[in-house]
Amino acid sequence: MNFILPDFANPATWISLLTLAFLEIILGIDNIIFISIVAGKLPKERQRKARNIGLLLAMIFRVGLLLCINWIIGLKESVITIPAIAALANESIPLSYKDLILLAGGIFLIVKSTLEIHHKFKVDNRQQVKKGSKAIGFGTVILQIVLVDAVFSFDSILTAIGLVENVLIMIIAVVISIGIMMLFAGPVTTIINAHPTLQMLALSFLVVIGIVLVAGGLHEEISKGIIYSCLFFSLLVEMLNIKLRKGTKGEENKSSS
Repeated sequence: MNFILPDFANPATWISLLTLAFLEIILGIDNIIFISIVAGKLPKERQRKARNIGLLLAMIFRVGLLLCINWIIGLKESVITIPAIAALANESIPLSYKDLILLAGGIFLIVKSTLEIHHKFKVDNRQQVKKGSKAIGFGTVILQIVLVDAVFSFDSILTAIGLVENVLIMIIAVVISIGIMMLFAGPVTTIINAHPTLQMLALSFLVVIGIVLVAGGLHEEISKGIIYSCLFFSLLVEMLNIKLRKGTKGEENKSSS
């Protein structure tokens, strides 16, 4: 890894930069979804501030980690070992600090998303929803965003390390990707909050991401390409369902009038 100024006259530099920025945006989708859902519990006038703070913190985390790149690489060294369990593994599993971070983050994401799903089922009228949205404080929202930002940042940076060797290119790609995510976080939040079924789909996706993080911490790799493909397919089906429900509702209104 090096901090040498990139040669922007070289087309390969731009290809590396654009590829990494695109990858960072894709990897940031789960971060945007989590921030959108958590910030959606705040009053509408404070949601944008929470989203922007959350994404800015994500950028600070990732740039800070890149500046400590050698330390991050060192986190891959084993520190503890899980004994072999016949039902789960035939061999003992060595865990590094990176693995422990992924495990903790994955468990947090699974628990948080599951509790949110339970809350969606429990709340059965608008007054309760409104009351529940005021029960969470701004500081609590930011704390939850910080915790998830830290986990997703580690995952994102470790992926970037395998693609690019120049740290400055990584930093530029992170800044570009976060800027683009800040532009689209608002519309994503609006769409998710407007459709309860999309909220449920998003929360279910976060549970799956949590499982992927836990599996990664236990050295069981699950293809993220497959996970994101399933997400986009499910999203496409849900958008068709939303359009169908709107068309059915419109026809019912015409017939009733």
